[in-house]
Parts: sequence; structure tokens; C-alpha cells
Amino acid sequence: MKFKLAPILVAVVIIGILGLSSLFTVSEGYEGVLLRLGKIQQDSSGQAVVKFPGLHFKLPIVNQVRIFDVRLQTLDIQSSRIVTAEKKDVIVDYYAKWKIAKPALYYTRTGGDELRAQTLLEQQLNDTLRAEFGKRTIQEVVADDRSAIMNKLRTQANGTAQKLGIQVVDVRIKRIDLPPEVSSAVFERMRAERERVATEHRAEGRSKGEAIRAQADANVTITVATAKANAAKIKAEGDAKAAQIYATAYGKDSNFYAFYRSLLAYKSAFQGKKNEVLVLKPDSQFFEYFNSSQGK
Repeated sequence: MKFKLAPILVAVVIIGILGLSSLFTVSEGYEGVLLRLGKIQQDSSGQAVVKFPGLHFKLPIVNQVRIFDVRLQTLDIQSSRIVTAEKKDVIVDYYAKWKIAKPALYYTRTGGDELRAQTLLEQQLNDTLRAEFGKRTIQEVVADDRSAIMNKLRTQANGTAQKLGIQVVDVRIKRIDLPPEVSSAVFERMRAERERVATEHRAEGRSKGEAIRAQADANVTITVATAKANAAKIKAEGDAKAAQIYATAYGKDSNFYAFYRSLLAYKSAFQGKKNEVLVLKPDSQFFEYFNSSQGK
């Protein structure tokens, strides 16, 4: 009885193994390519048989399945040395977003090797980047034409990538920098240029300062001269008016006016003079009012 059950158990095990090997699952975000004896199996219309996410069947031993990740992937390229139209080297860091669009073609062209696919894509991107940078100056690639370069990269990379069953979704430049051996020279030149501009500004400031000071001195001179002229005019007018007043007063009483003027002369002659000697003749006109109360 035991000998009769053994073949049955072996057959059940073989059938189970064959049944399990005929089932395979494709996860979400993946696609599978069905192979027949190592070659891509085609349907009745001649198209490659591609399996989408879900549970699928295959013939054990005869069929094999290669499953590929068709989600968005990133190719990060760092420190790529590019020469601009000015024959100057720049270091460019950029990345590309890509995905497998046609798994069967991707398998045929790259053997399903992701590293090989990324290497081919990187070569195409680098060639396009060198061609575009070689047409432009550093100023243009940094500021003016950066978006145009990225669009060109994406368009041309897609043209080559489609032959590999790949779609390039986007290409972005992260950083454009000068090599270390060039950066110091550029910074020194920039510093010298800034110092030259600063010197020009300082010289211009000094020139304007001198002009302002000269104008201020001229204004002061004119103002002082005008004030002195006005003062002299006012003084002359005052002297004229005073002379007129004196003349009017003298005309009213000439004797009193003469007496008053003599008193002012005495005050001016003797005020503050203690040890000084004044020598005059007794009959001098200076003593006219001393000699006679009436005055002659």
C-alpha cells in the first residue's frame, strides 16, 4: 500500500511545483516581459507580450519573466566638466528624471541592465550639454539661456532614449560652478574690478565735494560783500541824516551848537588822561569858552 502511495505523492508534489512555477505576480509600478526559451514572446499581432500588475500564468520551464520597475527614476550626474564658448571650463551638476516606457524594447537594447541604460543615457546627456555650452558664454549659461539649455537637453535625450525604450521626463541643472583653479583668479579679477569702481566713486565724491565747498565759499564771499555794501550804504545814509540833523540844529541856534561842540571837544581831550600834558596858547580858540562866558 505504501509503495502505491509513493508515486501518487511524487506526482502531487511535481504537479504542485509545476503549478506554482506557472504562476507569477507583477507588483504595482512594475511591468513584466514574457520570454519563451530566452526570447521575447510575441502575440498573434507580432507585439511583445507585456504583463501588467496582477497575477499571471506562464508555462513552466518554457516561459520566463523579466520584471522591470517602470516608475520614475533619477539619474544624478555630478561634477561634469564642460567647456563654454569662451574656452573656459565649468563644473556642472544636473539630474534627469526617466522611466521605462517600453519594457520589451528596453530589454532588447540594454539586456535589462539598469546600469548600462543609465550609462548610455548619461553619455547622450553629456554630449548634448557640451554642444549647448560650447555655443554660449558663462553669463548666458548661468542666467540667460539656462531654461533653453534644459529644454534642449530633454528633447535631444528623448530622441536617443526612445530607441532604448526609455522616456526622459525632465532634465534640470542643479549647479554651475568654476573649477577651483579658476575660481581664485576670477574672484581676484572681480575684487579688482570692484576696487576700481569704488575708487572711481570716491574720486567722483571728492570732486563733487570740492565743487560744493567752492560754491559755498563763493556764496559766503558774495554774502559778506553784499552785507558790507549794505552796511556801508546804511552807514552813509545814517551819516548823511546825522549831518542833516546837525545842520538843522546849528541853523536854529548856532551859538549853542558851537558851545555844545566845544564841550564835546573838552570831554574827548581830557577824559582818561591823568598824566598827560596838553600844551596850548592861553589865547587859543580851544579855551574860548574858558576865557569868556559869552564865548566869542
